Amino acid sequence: MSVPSSWVIGGHQTDFARNTAREGVSFAELFAENVQGTLEDANIPASDVGVVHVGNAFGQLFTGQGQLGAMPATVEPALWEVPAVRHEAACASGSMALIAAMAEIEAGRYDVALVIGAEIERTVGGELGAQHLGAAAWIGHEGRDARFMWPYMFDRLTEEYDRRYGVDDRYVHAIAEINMRNAKLNPNAQTRGWSFTDASFTDDDEANPRVEGRVRRTDCSQMTDGAAGVVVVSDRYLAAHPEKQRAQILGWGHRTAGLSLQQKLDRSADDPYVLPHVRRTITDAFTRADIAGVDDLDAIETHDCFSMSEYAAIDHFGITAPGESWKAVDSGDIEHGGRIPVNPGGGLIGGGHPVGATGVRMMLDAYKQVTGQAGEYQVAGARTVATLNIGGSTTTCASFVVGAP
Repeated sequence: MSVPSSWVIGGHQTDFARNTAREGVSFAELFAENVQGTLEDANIPASDVGVVHVGNAFGQLFTGQGQLGAMPATVEPALWEVPAVRHEAACASGSMALIAAMAEIEAGRYDVALVIGAEIERTVGGELGAQHLGAAAWIGHEGRDARFMWPYMFDRLTEEYDRRYGVDDRYVHAIAEINMRNAKLNPNAQTRGWSFTDASFTDDDEANPRVEGRVRRTDCSQMTDGAAGVVVVSDRYLAAHPEKQRAQILGWGHRTAGLSLQQKLDRSADDPYVLPHVRRTITDAFTRADIAGVDDLDAIETHDCFSMSEYAAIDHFGITAPGESWKAVDSGDIEHGGRIPVNPGGGLIGGGHPVGATGVRMMLDAYKQVTGQAGEYQVAGARTVATLNIGGSTTTCASFVVGAP
């Protein structure tokens, strides 16, 4: 008996360079644009949708609006009474919405799931925004001396890597430069029109000031407004609609650790990987996809909320041995045309990071790559792409492997 599959047949991303607060655009208008764009790209009527899953992390904090699972029905009458739910797991919220949709598709409950990730973050200044995002840490127990919680936490990760293996900051900053450069190829990237100098990705305190510790301005992803959506369908639906362009979700991994970064570091003290649960999330996806490892991939979409999170992802994917991520940067392995391009559309640093939308955007870009629809940031001949999406200090981790049929 064959194992049921989940398939992506289309999707849509809003322009992550937009400032919806400045435009006066509400969540309702953002959802309306993305729901319509997603259904149009998949070429299905809203009446075909059996269930809706929404990824959103901080709706109440930035806008006061909760109950966002109901927003698709609010803006699309044909979704009225369709079951819907919102998922929250910090920056991995969108991936949790995807996993839930897949579970229902593969269980046979529904044949068509609409998955939307959305976040509006530019309603407040940078310091208050950072406080809102800090809610994904263990409040009152960590980061009490931090001005900016997440730069502080990923600086701590940098220091842990440095303690174990040594870290040359040049390679960490170079990751940001690669992703900013890749973003210029992406028509929806937040930073595609930004300009930089030769000093922008160095330790120059004027051109690239410190934010927290060793984390500097260009090492950080941005506050972003945006939404991304995909339509996920069953084998049964595709049998009835064989004309649909599709990509198969070949495998997935999902693991959750405790909130505290220090707990994670303590538990991995004797492990070759700094974050072994992240490694296991990825290898779970590889095992379910029946691939041997990273050399069976053509590209990777990974979480680079900070340059250091991608630096850690490089060795956890197995591109290098533990602690040797710098080698993949130095060799050009992770660039377009390299051994395994990483974040060819700019990732989070270059592309933007509307928190609840990020996991869905990664899935959409993986779908585009394996169906040859990624435009200027297309990886030539891409057939198999993996993702890694993390929430908090790798508290919630999700990985997918997506393949051409």
